[in-house]
Amino acid sequence: MRIAMVTEGTYPHHHGGVSVWCDQLVRGMPEYRFDLRAITGTGRESLAWELPGNATVTPIPLWGGPPGRPPRGRTRRRFEELFREMLDLMLDPWQGSAARFGALLRELLRGGVPLCGETSVRCVLDVWEARRAEFERIGVTPTVRDAVTAVDLIEHSLRPLLHPAPAADVTHVVANGLAVLPAFAAKWTEGTPFVLTEHGVYLRERYLGFRNSPYRWPVKALMLSFLRLLCAAAYLEASLITPGNKFNIRWEVRCGADPARLRTVYNGVDPEQFEPAGSEPEAPTLSWAGRIDPIKDLETLILAFGRVHAKLPEARLRVFGGTPAGREEYLAGCRELAGDLPVAFEGRVDNIRDAYTAGHVVVLSSISEGFPYTLIEAMATGRATVSTDVGGVREAVAGTGLVVPPRDPEAMAAACLTLLNDHELRNRLGAEARERALGLFTVDRAVDSFRTLYPRLVAA
Repeated sequence: MRIAMVTEGTYPHHHGGVSVWCDQLVRGMPEYRFDLRAITGTGRESLAWELPGNATVTPIPLWGGPPGRPPRGRTRRRFEELFREMLDLMLDPWQGSAARFGALLRELLRGGVPLCGETSVRCVLDVWEARRAEFERIGVTPTVRDAVTAVDLIEHSLRPLLHPAPAADVTHVVANGLAVLPAFAAKWTEGTPFVLTEHGVYLRERYLGFRNSPYRWPVKALMLSFLRLLCAAAYLEASLITPGNKFNIRWEVRCGADPARLRTVYNGVDPEQFEPAGSEPEAPTLSWAGRIDPIKDLETLILAFGRVHAKLPEARLRVFGGTPAGREEYLAGCRELAGDLPVAFEGRVDNIRDAYTAGHVVVLSSISEGFPYTLIEAMATGRATVSTDVGGVREAVAGTGLVVPPRDPEAMAAACLTLLNDHELRNRLGAEARERALGLFTVDRAVDSFRTLYPRLVAA
């Protein structure tokens, strides 16, 4: 069977929990052929993973190369009608029809027309002008530059739709958003069913990410509306939706997913790679592992550690993880925030188990997660954990670790001190966490789920 796996900004060009999941699935099913369609920035990114023999990769660049020829004549007039209707839906996404938005994308695919040039910009300015009173009420005046920026972002976002559709028996989309566009193309042109897996909630993470984006409010509002309708259309079009945790289901159903087509498939670890951690370090130590990224909220972790260090001067914090391109400034800010505190930024580690065993307690500080690998891997080693209450964290922990509110340094510090000062509690929670992880969250369970689901999709 041929599986077209579509990713955005993850496997096989970057490391991280989602990439680990993809690699586990591809390697765990050697009898299947995987055509990886990786949405990237330029298409020239180097591979971060060595692919197995049953996998090939085709980059789908968002920013490489020209967009194509602008429409002319009758095609231009039809395109203008479609784009104006799409903009009307985007300017009121909660009332707009996701089904109609999907139909408009299908029309654009049929015409093979990119969004570019003066026609698209004029359409945006016209629909904004028609809603001038709404903008005036909030004290915002859209500009021509805003319109050019919005069209540019939307045009590049839609490029995967016009990329040649993958030829496969099933398309497996790993994350909602732009990654569903090749699946739309394959379904609408070849009738290929697709399964949508969400680890984190894509739309929620875009809401969080756009807070600090450089765009003005009219551009942000239009892009987030575009993404909301795109995600909702994906929930309607997917043959099966496999969230990585039950927390995601609330978002997916709220955005239009049919509960009958939802099936939770948890992430899994390989028990052979996560033996019990063994002895603890001499100094009381907190460890953290992950990619250096604002969504991981290292600032709260550092602020919490400052409070821990004030009560326990011999305490240490060890931070393990690589820094993706574009996040160097964020890392520099974290180093500056740590100041003279005994915080070690140690970069990527060859064996991730070493990151968990480096501390008495493993901390997860994220403001958004799906079903985090770092948490279930730490649990598998038998280390006690302190985690923020986001995504599927509470589902994973279920009483075998301490869970605190996100962005709350006081609560995080108190939980860390509780575990650092109580050897018996640490050991008990660590043993219970390992038993839970190895009983429920193994890679074999996850792989076997999809080995069963793929043929069912084709048969249906």
